[in-house]
Amino acid sequence: WAEHLVLIYPLWLGDVPARFKGFLEQAIRPTLIGEIDLSGKSGRRLAGRSARIIVTMGMPGWFYRLYYRAHSLKSLQRNVLGFIGIAPVRTTVVGSVDRSLAHRTGWIARVKALGARAA
Repeated sequence: WAEHLVLIYPLWLGDVPARFKGFLEQAIRPTLIGEIDLSGKSGRRLAGRSARIIVTMGMPGWFYRLYYRAHSLKSLQRNVLGFIGIAPVRTTVVGSVDRSLAHRTGWIARVKALGARAA
């Protein structure tokens, strides 16, 4: 029934935390996905819904995107959410979370603004 999903997780050893992956495995069951045709595409039962992924991390966000090419973020976006038909999927990378209270407060305000806009 949800039209917009928000997934928030800390980058853990360069990837999505194991418990979060386990949750997704249980939540996204074949009954939710729909039938898979010979091309490997799902029935896309969740088409028409959108999502926002927010990833927090200790390293600077720009470094994660540039050097690591945001591989775990893109994998979740394409291989999980895209596979079940969720689009568009927007992303927010919150880097340097251990920097200062002012830095964290600024990011919290930005995330609150995203929530208020439901984007």
